[in-house]
Amino acid sequence: MFESTSILAIKRLNLGDDSSKKRWDDFVISCKSATFFHFAGWQNIIENVFRHNTYYLYVEVNGVIEGVLPLAHVNSLLFGNALTSLPFAVYGGCAASSSFATNALEEEAKKIAVQLKVSHLEFRNIIRRHDDWPLQDLYVTFRKEILGTEEANLLAIPRKQRAMVRKGIKNNLQSEIDTDVDRFFALYADNVHRHGTPAMAKSYFQALRKEFGANCEILTVVDSEGKALSSVFSFYFRDEVLPYYAGDDVSARDLAANDFKYWELMRRACERGLKIFDYGRSKNNTGSFAFKKNWGFVPIPLNYEYCLYKIGTIPQNNPSNTKYKLLINVWRRMPISLANAIGPLVVRNLG
Repeated sequence: MFESTSILAIKRLNLGDDSSKKRWDDFVISCKSATFFHFAGWQNIIENVFRHNTYYLYVEVNGVIEGVLPLAHVNSLLFGNALTSLPFAVYGGCAASSSFATNALEEEAKKIAVQLKVSHLEFRNIIRRHDDWPLQDLYVTFRKEILGTEEANLLAIPRKQRAMVRKGIKNNLQSEIDTDVDRFFALYADNVHRHGTPAMAKSYFQALRKEFGANCEILTVVDSEGKALSSVFSFYFRDEVLPYYAGDDVSARDLAANDFKYWELMRRACERGLKIFDYGRSKNNTGSFAFKKNWGFVPIPLNYEYCLYKIGTIPQNNPSNTKYKLLINVWRRMPISLANAIGPLVVRNLG
């Protein structure tokens, strides 16, 4: 509660300030509106992997943190000049214990946006805050409770999709936890290349593992001969599991390896006593959107809000934009070695 005698201060988290980083993360863990992407470790990833300047703001009231707002400045000739909370993340915006703290952080963000002369300020909110701001309604997320037993979770999967899980089991597929990113990256990079989109650098996934430790995990599905078929890179946050990046071999579909992969992730999460399976973001009416609905998940709209300064409409820097159709087709035909080499240079500016 802010009172007239309270002392309010808005501060900026500096890289290498381990004491403040711990206080930031302690707040994130305790704050109901915070997500995995509010952890301070993302500042190191964005600064040192993607080479973007960050503005990690936090507000203190009488010396106690009451809110955080991670921001990054992505300035690209091709994709625009933006201040975003948070690029490379599906969730962002303020995480705060009071509306007063949220308002103070957002006002500070707007000041920084003006100083940087960005074209827009973006908050990747789950819940809408600004009815007068333009809203990107392209994305939804899928979240569902993990039930108490393996059998209950299996039976909660709709019949048709459950049959695919059983098919994977009958094909003698197995899941393994990887200690490095090699198998995952090979499947992921091949998968995104087939879709005509650039891959993140392998070093990015290695950096995530180093930064977040046990809160990152790679699960890979193999066939009876040990061939890697499908892999998923997941984050863990409080009592949630978030499968975030994935890749599949071309043979995975016939063997139901993709379905088996997510079932194994859910089954293992149940064993660990986790409560929420966050299936992640999808664009409306796409293949991944339909796949997640077929698992019995209900789409939840994401409220990406924009404060526009130098542009009149929300930028559409995504594969659904028809202006990228030719580029996507060219990318698919590019040798994968070349795509993997130049892809990180492109994707770092997409955010």
